Amino acid sequence: MLLRVQSPEGMRRVDVDNSMVTRDLIEKVLNAFGATGNSFVLHCNRDKSKEIVSSDTKTLTSYGLKHGDMIFLSSATGAFQHVEQPTGNSKAKNGVSTASVAVSMPTTSSISGSKIPIRSNVEEDHVDALLQKMDGTVKRKRDPKNCLHGNNSSCIHCLPLEPYDASYLKDLNVKHMSFNAYLRKLSSGLDGGKYANLDNISCRIKPGCTGHPPWPKGVCSKCQPKAITLNSQPYRHIDNVVFENPNLVEQFLHFWRVTGRQRIGFLYGRYDIHLDVPLGIKGIVAAIYEPPQESTRDSVRLSPDPRQSLVDRLAAKLGLACIGWIFTDLVAEDVSKGTVRHFRNAETHFLSAQECIMAGHQQSLHPNPCRFSSDGYFGSKFVTLCVTGDAQNQVHIEGYQVSNQCQALVRDECLVPTKDAPELAYARQSTAEVYIPDVYYKVSLQFIHDWMKKKCSFAVLL
Repeated sequence: MLLRVQSPEGMRRVDVDNSMVTRDLIEKVLNAFGATGNSFVLHCNRDKSKEIVSSDTKTLTSYGLKHGDMIFLSSATGAFQHVEQPTGNSKAKNGVSTASVAVSMPTTSSISGSKIPIRSNVEEDHVDALLQKMDGTVKRKRDPKNCLHGNNSSCIHCLPLEPYDASYLKDLNVKHMSFNAYLRKLSSGLDGGKYANLDNISCRIKPGCTGHPPWPKGVCSKCQPKAITLNSQPYRHIDNVVFENPNLVEQFLHFWRVTGRQRIGFLYGRYDIHLDVPLGIKGIVAAIYEPPQESTRDSVRLSPDPRQSLVDRLAAKLGLACIGWIFTDLVAEDVSKGTVRHFRNAETHFLSAQECIMAGHQQSLHPNPCRFSSDGYFGSKFVTLCVTGDAQNQVHIEGYQVSNQCQALVRDECLVPTKDAPELAYARQSTAEVYIPDVYYKVSLQFIHDWMKKKCSFAVLL
């Protein structure tokens, strides 16, 4: 009899017998698709409710398969499993073959419909694994005015929206899509993201180039890092930060209220799904650790901390990790009213260059594990929280992350803060010891056109 096999790559037909065991069927499907190294699962139904298990005793008749029936092939999540021919030492348990199984790294993403290649076998955060299994689309109800169809149909007015839909995110007042929504956008084209590239930015000369003397005597296009043009990053790795207990912030602010000096602390917590943003992630802060530091009314200097490793091990025992850092920048305005000065805004700056450099340094120390990058990591979920005064002169907390570009520039020691303008950072010049790539930024002039300018000092891109 003839069976049809439906898969994301198309449909194939295989000739089988009613008495054929399922292990032989899987081998025929493997040969029909030429998938010598692809992991797949067969199901009798489209909704994947009845899986066809590889067995030496179960026949196709036991699954109710008849001539002309269609079975469904889908990629298996997790490690690749290839069923080999049973040897004399292999035994059957409950009718299922226990032949040796070869395990290797999967070659495609576990995201539904995605072909983004997996380049490393790193273990991702649990929240990322959960989000990759989710559908992610934004469900919409039937519009009684525009939808002219029945309850069991849909149209352009009620079809689910993709998690990266620009108009929907604008209505939510979300400036940056979540990172997992960005992955869905990469895989939304005709190629399914097969050529998507999540490579980390490097500002260093590639070592091992033998075609010329080492820097500063020589450099070529193969080893020279590319010039960097600052762009707004369309996605963010973390979408929200919450505190388990408001007393955590009150205890942290107690030091400033008593002494008037600023304070720095590290946030320990975990990540969870953020339901207010499509495929979003939120950080849940469970504790604030205040390391040894020397502080004044306008500066903080961290001291060496011999207990840092002990704190990290203790947090890991509790299922927590360092997910960010928090600092105060508070100046009392009216002590009797409890108000503070408001000086961080669009007219001045939200984060100073020194704070951005500190944020970039901490993000590099806490990279985001990612299977789609050959380095095993991409970007960072590490957040920066600033406690300062808002427009109503009340104590307020704002959260930030610097872009992957800024993180790379800080990691490779390309940026230094300026002395007279806290909102500007300075790109170092190349020396005989180190090569610094050119850094560009775009300035949009109204009624004219975009100018491309090379400049040494520039506003740090958040």
